[in-house]
Amino acid sequence: MTFVVLESCIKCKYTDCVEVCPVDCFHAGPNYLVIDPEECIDCTLCEPECPVDAIVSEDDLREDQRHFLELNAELSKEWPVLTEKIDAPPDAAEWEDVADKLQYLER
Repeated sequence: MTFVVLESCIKCKYTDCVEVCPVDCFHAGPNYLVIDPEECIDCTLCEPECPVDAIVSEDDLREDQRHFLELNAELSKEWPVLTEKIDAPPDAAEWEDVADKLQYLER
């Protein structure tokens, strides 16, 4: 099992989760983080650290969220590993409550 980053991370990209990850499974894109399912050890440390509740267990994905498992796997192969907390985008707070953000994902 793995954890999955959902679309609520898009344009927020808070990296509190990265700091607690013991296996460096987070990868960073321009405006989104993903978890490499091959590296994640299901330690649960990242989930409570996310201020926008963007991280969930694979087992807790709703049917309409299942595509994020594949998206995380795909993008983790393309994007570099992030091992330290970085500053969130300056307008991150403005995006926290925005729904349907997948259209804003930058690859």
